[in-house]
Amino acid sequence: MLKELYIENLAVIERASVSLGPGMNVFTGETGAGKSILIGGINAVLGQRVSRDIVRAGAEKAFISAVFDGVPAAVSEKLQEFGVEPEDELIVSREISSDGRGTARINSRAVSVSALREIGGLLINIHGQHDSQVLLDPAKHLGILDSYAECEGAVADYRQSFRKLQAVARDISKLKQSEREKAQRITYLKSLVDDISSVKPERGEDDAVEEKFRLLENAAALSESLRNAVNILTGDDESGGASAETASAYGEIESGAELMPALKPLCERLSSVGIEIGDISDELSRLLDSLDFDEGEYSRLSERRDALTRLKRRYGPTLDDAIDLWESSSEELEALSGSENELKRLSGEKDALLAEVSKKAEGLSKLRHTAAEKFRSEVEGELKFLNMPDVRIEVSFERGKLTQSGMDTVEFLISANRGEEPKPMAKIASGGELSRIMLALKSVLSDRDDIPTLIFDEIDTGVSGRAAQKIGIKLREISRRRQVICVTHLAQLAIYADEHVLIEKTGGSERTAAEIKPLDFEGRKYEIARILGGDNITETVLKDAEEQLLSVRKEQV
Repeated sequence: MLKELYIENLAVIERASVSLGPGMNVFTGETGAGKSILIGGINAVLGQRVSRDIVRAGAEKAFISAVFDGVPAAVSEKLQEFGVEPEDELIVSREISSDGRGTARINSRAVSVSALREIGGLLINIHGQHDSQVLLDPAKHLGILDSYAECEGAVADYRQSFRKLQAVARDISKLKQSEREKAQRITYLKSLVDDISSVKPERGEDDAVEEKFRLLENAAALSESLRNAVNILTGDDESGGASAETASAYGEIESGAELMPALKPLCERLSSVGIEIGDISDELSRLLDSLDFDEGEYSRLSERRDALTRLKRRYGPTLDDAIDLWESSSEELEALSGSENELKRLSGEKDALLAEVSKKAEGLSKLRHTAAEKFRSEVEGELKFLNMPDVRIEVSFERGKLTQSGMDTVEFLISANRGEEPKPMAKIASGGELSRIMLALKSVLSDRDDIPTLIFDEIDTGVSGRAAQKIGIKLREISRRRQVICVTHLAQLAIYADEHVLIEKTGGSERTAAEIKPLDFEGRKYEIARILGGDNITETVLKDAEEQLLSVRKEQV
């Protein structure tokens, strides 16, 4: 339960600490005293969104902390998920700066505000005066019935299958292009693939073909140059060539080498030159023989060169680009051509999932129908106690297409008066009736979860007299199972408090502040008298307040 709440620099509250006990805790005070700020502080420390304007004027930051004990197992498990070691007491805090920044902590460990919100949702359930509007929205009714039926596990299992079905349906939709678009794409891809396939290009082939083509293209001129070079080196019918001249020069100086030693190395060099000229001549002759021009090969290379150039111009700029395009287009063409098989497979998977989802939806519907009758009976019983003796509640079911929540659309119908047919709540229920209906729902749902603390913020709006007293009795009854915190402006509710806290304005005309203080019996008597009689607190009113408090005390003994 919420054991202690500390607030600093929050709106009109400069600094306040309030201790809360088990059972029914009531907050009262004049309009504008700060009761809503107190609930706002609890909301803030539970991780709900707050504005930086909530920081008290002139202060740098607001600080709220809450101490809980008797922490439920679900909270301990969630704490471990966030890396927080559970302890006997749980301390959550939040700091909100005037510039909009802030921090959140759980047991002194920094956490995100979203983590604080998850933990807070397991600790406290707050029902404000505007929450009754949920009853006017039929879309919310199914969730209320599911909470009562405790079928959240079945709903989660159903939704998992439903999401799989949706995913398969999306895949099928992607495959189902219009036949015209698909045929046009296949025609284009097939033309492209066939065009490139007809050439059968290989990576790097264009460079090799270009080199061979240029060689053959210049073969005649190159052959003549090689032949002339060979003739110059080896001679022809008219001259002996460089080889013969070199030999003659060698012969002229060889005989003089004995007489003139300086000629000896020159002879050796001429001999080497002669040998080198012979080798070069032989190599040139071999290359000349290899340059036999093949007109057929030249024609083939020319055609191949033109074909590769065309591919590069159309699909390039490089031959590798054309080959890459051929590969990707071939894969796409295969995928499009094979989409019929994939579509058939996915359709079969969809049929199986549809059958599974439909079966689970039927199961959910049965759970809901089974729970609906008991739900109707219990809510009617609670409302009869809350001074609505002729009320009739119906749970209207309408079966429709499969959705995230199954196949059921649920709406709560009500007849508040005898002889009237049940109709939608938006057309029938008044503000006071909505408050009592919501309290009845909270009462029947209170045993369906482990949230230890319930907060009711002015649930008595639009209610008075006997109905208000019944609400007080019902809140006290709920407080025997859960901690209840109630903000009220009615004495009929306040008298049932186990702990009564007064929130009142303090300070002068320049600066309004709020003070929070627990009340003993005498303090409660004067506060109940103030609620009953306003500023005119007479002895009679005080006596009436005392009698009401004592009456409730006797009932509790």
